[in-house]
Amino acid sequence: MLDDELLSTHLQELRRGTVVLACLLVLKQPNYGYALLDLLDRSGFAVDANTLYPLLRRLEKQRLLTSDWNTEESRPRKFYRTSDLGAALADALSRDWDELDTALRTLKGGS
Repeated sequence: MLDDELLSTHLQELRRGTVVLACLLVLKQPNYGYALLDLLDRSGFAVDANTLYPLLRRLEKQRLLTSDWNTEESRPRKFYRTSDLGAALADALSRDWDELDTALRTLKGGS
């Protein structure tokens, strides 16, 4: 029987890189952290806030995201958006994802 801890560890590894791609794709439309957490969760990419916020800062530092503060509401929110560089990376990662998906389907015996 598959150990829950072993499964959890490998699922975490599998999802780690996919969250970057998911963020770059979703943030083609500006959004703020909490709303992004909710959107990712509803899309099947459950991410912990303690993982997402450092990731957003890292992607911004790498110039893959841009950000702007919206201070028009009572609570200021930092809105993130995929930069041109981030969109190019998302396109490249998406192509690779599609190739990996095809390869895995072949390995599993499907097409």
